[in-house]
Amino acid sequence: MTFQFDLERFHADAVRMPSHHDEGVDEMRELLLETLRDAGHEPRVDELGNVLAVRGGDGSDSNDTAGPHLVLNTHIDTVAPHVPYERDGGVVRGRGACDAKGPLAALLAAFWRVEPTDGRLTLAITSDEETLQTGAAHLRDTLSADGYIVGEPTDLDVCIAARGQCEGTVTVRGESGHAASVPAESNAVYATARVLAALERYDEDAGPDADPVLGAPKLTATILEGGEASNRVPGRCRVTFDRRSVPPETSDSFRTTLQEYLGRAVTDVELEVDLIRPDTPFPDAFVTDADDDLVGVLEAASGGDVRAFRAATEASYFATDAPTVVFGPGVLADDKGAVAHAEREYVRLEDVERAADAITEAVRSIVS
Repeated sequence: MTFQFDLERFHADAVRMPSHHDEGVDEMRELLLETLRDAGHEPRVDELGNVLAVRGGDGSDSNDTAGPHLVLNTHIDTVAPHVPYERDGGVVRGRGACDAKGPLAALLAAFWRVEPTDGRLTLAITSDEETLQTGAAHLRDTLSADGYIVGEPTDLDVCIAARGQCEGTVTVRGESGHAASVPAESNAVYATARVLAALERYDEDAGPDADPVLGAPKLTATILEGGEASNRVPGRCRVTFDRRSVPPETSDSFRTTLQEYLGRAVTDVELEVDLIRPDTPFPDAFVTDADDDLVGVLEAASGGDVRAFRAATEASYFATDAPTVVFGPGVLADDKGAVAHAEREYVRLEDVERAADAITEAVRSIVS
């Protein structure tokens, strides 16, 4: 059976379809499943909602097939709110145009163009990358491969690394009471100021060294909470932070180290550091060797630069298993500002086609 994948039509259908956390993810998954079935595949949906399809080997998810095994991964969910589809010549605008339905269309095209003769090709698509990332964490535990290509908007550059990301809070507990009576050293508001100063110094005093590829880690205070009345000292204040990590730091090691550091830096009040959603995974930093074969073949096929990705990505879950690169059409931002996740999100269809060609060439050189 010869299946002709209409990349532009699939991309248009996908961008038209809302698929953020509260709406449309199931419908977007069904569009993907129908497209795979029309091509003669019988995809599988696992218990976390990931869609998997296999070409080559015996056509199963078994990790025992001889020859190299490559995985093509991206996600079908987007951030809210939905931005309607609009096409202006070769430019498509709308939510998901570049993050990540453009990369998805490119990966699907490559999946069908390559007929593995010496190895296996697995398509593994998640549905909660923008929120909990439990799907990718599950794939990390259930898939094993020799390399992973993760679709994200990289402007056709081959990204071999990304900083990790987690979010958390520092809760400051002091003495509550009338503003005229609470001592300054027990005032949670004053203590919060000392916490903010300590957060600003943290990486200089206790953080990991800058990574040669990723650069320095970054710790950013993002939200302040506390107080209800102008004449009363609150018993509790809270600082929310965003952490962008570099190796060897993990979300767990960072929380522990930050708790110890703040305990030394801020006394007289009780401090507690917690990660937000500690029962869900956080992507840790990863770096793939720039000399790896997967990097080399994709660099040659795309003509793009080799660099770090500038956002957190599910690729970190797969990098613990095998060499992993992030690649795809579109940009996170351009000279006018944010593109991905923005009201003006767009992608050039020419770049989606170029991404499909590059992935096809790279994958064919490994499994055919």
